Amino acid sequence: MARPFLGLVALACATPALAETPPAIYPAAAQGDGATVNGYNLSRWAEDWRVYRDPARRDDLLDRLKYLPLDDDGDIYLTLSGEARLRMNLTSNPQLIEGPEQRQDIVRLVAGADLHIGEHLRFYGEVAHGQIDGKNIGTPSGTFKNSFVRQQYFAEAKGRIANVDLGVRYGRQEFTDGPNLLISQRDNNTIRFVLNGTRVWARTPTMRATLFDFETTDLGNGGLGDDVPDKNRRFSGVSAGFVVPNHWLGGSKLFFDPFFWRRRNRVGTWGGVVAPAVRYYAGARLWGDVGRLNLDWTLVHQYGEFEDRPIRAWQAFFAQNWRLGEDKAAPRIGVHVDYGSGGGGYDKGTLRNAYAPYGNNIYFSYGLFLTATNMIAVAPNISFNPTDKLRASLEYQFTWRDDEKDAVYRANYTPYVGTEKVAGKAVAQLLRAQLIYSIAPRLTLTTRAEYLRADTVLRRAGYANSAFLGSWISFRF
Repeated sequence: MARPFLGLVALACATPALAETPPAIYPAAAQGDGATVNGYNLSRWAEDWRVYRDPARRDDLLDRLKYLPLDDDGDIYLTLSGEARLRMNLTSNPQLIEGPEQRQDIVRLVAGADLHIGEHLRFYGEVAHGQIDGKNIGTPSGTFKNSFVRQQYFAEAKGRIANVDLGVRYGRQEFTDGPNLLISQRDNNTIRFVLNGTRVWARTPTMRATLFDFETTDLGNGGLGDDVPDKNRRFSGVSAGFVVPNHWLGGSKLFFDPFFWRRRNRVGTWGGVVAPAVRYYAGARLWGDVGRLNLDWTLVHQYGEFEDRPIRAWQAFFAQNWRLGEDKAAPRIGVHVDYGSGGGGYDKGTLRNAYAPYGNNIYFSYGLFLTATNMIAVAPNISFNPTDKLRASLEYQFTWRDDEKDAVYRANYTPYVGTEKVAGKAVAQLLRAQLIYSIAPRLTLTTRAEYLRADTVLRRAGYANSAFLGSWISFRF
């Protein structure tokens, strides 16, 4: 009975070969599909496993699944992928209301298939299962409990004209071409955030542009038939990118990404009022490395209308860290300073509350207690590698609100009831720690801990402190 177990261990510990692909016409890490590390990407369709076209590079059964030729020449091939994640979350005083602790026992299972037909055509499909049990979990949404969901399915065509790469993708897909705090896959959820529609792109060696038009997805809890496009919410626009000449700052590797988006919502909600809303986002992101300095800066102006009220809002995110040595694994110290305007949520004038289309909802609080609406945050941090396989980070965040007459908001944009009625600026202080242990290239163990100390505003409104502990093990191939 030991041999099958040993075989699974060997598969998990095998080191996947890096894809040997031709250089991208625009730097691959800046194309708007996220980072690929050791061959793996959060969006599995962004991976390239053509290295396994050479049988000598395949070490085990799972390597073979990454490149399955379907014709004699190997130009038509299938790539299979999968993920299993087991997770447990413990939260004291859930929703910052004093009471019994919450325990969430969560399972995620994902399977994907990527069919390439030559260099110009592909079809991708991905199904997922999400399960949640535990204690004091309430009624789970479709992002946490979903028996079976068609998470992604799309067709893609691409080619090159002169010196320009062109492509079009249609169907259900993850879309992350923008700052992570504004749009992300939301990997923290059991079922990822996906959209339905069209993405078109053009890329040269130094510039790129992406046009898109999507509807969001309304997720049910049952089988394949209840996860449907949400006709009430539409997201469209253009995201662009430029390679900043490296000689401008003496050897930098920077990218400048302007964007202009529109989000239409027929059932927008602020201050208990449900009404149609249209919100425009005009902004830019500057990110990359300048020597030992890594920076990620975003500034965005939001405007539009909520019912018959004008929207005028701002968000600004400034994250930077400094590497304390020449080695890329050296410790880093940094700070992120973040702002989301607030005001107008409870009156009839201009609405100044900032709103991210679908940003990374754990950036400000692992317990999902806060978001960048009516918020100012300053968070010094340090990250380091105690061993080759262990990554650690520590952060302390100070949080205030921008407008004292407006509420404090959770990650899902619901207000903490009563906070709009109390005086004060200080909202909370958070201590956060994270450990990621790479047990093997395909197997990781992650632990996150957080303690939120309610400050003046939350305490005056009757809210409590909270501790959060989350741990999960993930296997991907």
